[in-house]
Amino acid sequence: MFKWYQVAIGAFLISGIVSASVPVQAQELAEVAAKADEAALAGHNAWMLTSCALVLFMTAPGLAMFYGGLVRSKNVLSIMMQCLFLMGLMTILWALYGYSLSFGGDGPYIGNSDYLFMKNVERTWDEATKAPIEPMAGAIPRYTHMLFQGMFFIITPALICGAFAERMKFSAMVVFSILWGTLVYCPLCHWVWGGGILAFGSDHGLQGGALDFAGGTVVHISSGVSALICALLLGKRKGFGTSDLRPHNLTYTILGAAMLWVGWFGFNAGSELASDGLTSSAFAVTHFSAAAGVLGWAFYEWITNGKPSVLGAASGAVAGLVCITPAAGFVNPMPAILMGAAAGVVCALACGKLKNSFGYDDSLDAFGVHGVGGTLGAILTGVFATRACWNIAEGEPLGMLEGGNVMPGQLTAIVVTWVFSIVATLIILKIVDVAIGLRVDENSEVRGLDLTEHGEEGYIFV
Repeated sequence: MFKWYQVAIGAFLISGIVSASVPVQAQELAEVAAKADEAALAGHNAWMLTSCALVLFMTAPGLAMFYGGLVRSKNVLSIMMQCLFLMGLMTILWALYGYSLSFGGDGPYIGNSDYLFMKNVERTWDEATKAPIEPMAGAIPRYTHMLFQGMFFIITPALICGAFAERMKFSAMVVFSILWGTLVYCPLCHWVWGGGILAFGSDHGLQGGALDFAGGTVVHISSGVSALICALLLGKRKGFGTSDLRPHNLTYTILGAAMLWVGWFGFNAGSELASDGLTSSAFAVTHFSAAAGVLGWAFYEWITNGKPSVLGAASGAVAGLVCITPAAGFVNPMPAILMGAAAGVVCALACGKLKNSFGYDDSLDAFGVHGVGGTLGAILTGVFATRACWNIAEGEPLGMLEGGNVMPGQLTAIVVTWVFSIVATLIILKIVDVAIGLRVDENSEVRGLDLTEHGEEGYIFV
């Protein structure tokens, strides 16, 4: 039998050991948690840098090949050069001031000077801690956020090039893109994603703001509507309606469409700005909508023309991708399939009957796919959006099907984007036309822009 003092001494020793181990265990748990947080941040950043590359891949080779196959052989280098050149031009503008105008501050109309010339983006050195300072944007470095959003700034004006393909001066394209990116894209980006007048839940948001996960209004409606204005103001290509203006290489177009499909996973799923469950959801609905878009356009042609065309299937994939873009983080897979199928049919009608009825020459159907598809997607987002995907509104219903009331904000954003894009693009085009002229001369158009604008040929047969 233990004496009472032996029991007391044992209890004292055990309590000391336990009390000594508690801080050690707490410290170990803290270290494990810190390492887990660090690993999570690394994972988010790795996915977002991959998304940056995927979205850049969409412009070239993706869009360059998609558009390059749709023009005549004498203009293939011209349209590819426009895509490649914009990768350089828009990147520099974004670094100098575009990112700051789009994401600086939270004012209602335009960003401030917070990030001019990469201020508060680049890493700096802290003399006090003797360590570098990494500016952050949520779960990712500010650098990564800047790069990802910059890829959108590149591809959006490149989409417009499809409307004036084969007839706009290269110099006019350069000046137009600078002005359009500065005066149209940056304000719209700030309005929707920078806390401005169209931002969902913002104090400035009109009708509560719009749900636009990856660019239905900012990218597709703005570029598509502006493309229509470009096509109308420049006029029809020489020989439109009488000469053979068919695509010269649909194999390029199919490959380009496939590249766009792959790149769009970064475009949409990357817009979660993290790697989590919603990223997987956005990835899935992007794929499903594209697949349904292929079927929608192809079956429409099969029924109306008797044959499904290769060009129609490629265009249907892009239409489905455009339509799901604003909804990617807000809808589930079954609605995504409906959206993609609807986009395939509606955009086919826009690129066929609508264009033929009004007689405008949107060379590569930038308006019919992006303007119409983006508008349809923004509307259907207001129908199918669900808090099961996006719960930032504190559990309140979102889309019409679950009793939500986001549709007024969606319609307001659509109208504002349409009107703003039309007016601003008209003014910019008029300024460029007066300053340097918009269109190449008739002889240059007949010979082809590859030779007359760049002094080169895409194909040399010897």
